[in-house]
Amino acid sequence: MATSNQISPGMTLSIDGKIYRVEFSVRVTVAKGVPFIKTKLKDLMSDEVIEKNFKVDQPVEEVTLSERRLEYLYLEGKDHLFLDIDQLEEALVPVSVVGDKVNYLKESIQIKAMFYGDTIFSIELPQFLELMVMKLEELESKVSVSNASKVALLETGARVEVPLFIEVGDIIKVDTHVGEYVQRI
Repeated sequence: MATSNQISPGMTLSIDGKIYRVEFSVRVTVAKGVPFIKTKLKDLMSDEVIEKNFKVDQPVEEVTLSERRLEYLYLEGKDHLFLDIDQLEEALVPVSVVGDKVNYLKESIQIKAMFYGDTIFSIELPQFLELMVMKLEELESKVSVSNASKVALLETGARVEVPLFIEVGDIIKVDTHVGEYVQRI
């Protein structure tokens, strides 16, 4: 078991049954008070960032997450079914863990998943995906030089602003981390 003095950014801690990644940590010394460790922690299930203070030398539970490669198969009930590529086992990922990333999931896309034991705490999409434009939505305002784009509905359900030359059926490269068009393929 670690102590609060050892807390550093990147560590993963278990606090009150939740798993947090340390985003920021600093030792605070007060002139006429007891020093403490001030941290910012990111809840790996909800992506919520909280601030938490620890007493000096307070025991904390450090946990080790394992990273595995999963391949998306399909939606099964309220969960998403993936194939664990290394262990050739099925893995169900709750909708709450997938979140908005569902807009970029399609069959055979490989992702990284962070596990604690058998529980999946987060998934990470590849930064770039090549997706087909299924429908184009015209912008209601008039097009000007500074606003030369339209909204494309992609095969996964994501909506992305694209340049005017993009047509239905085009394959485009999308940056999944920011949800933006990169180029036509």
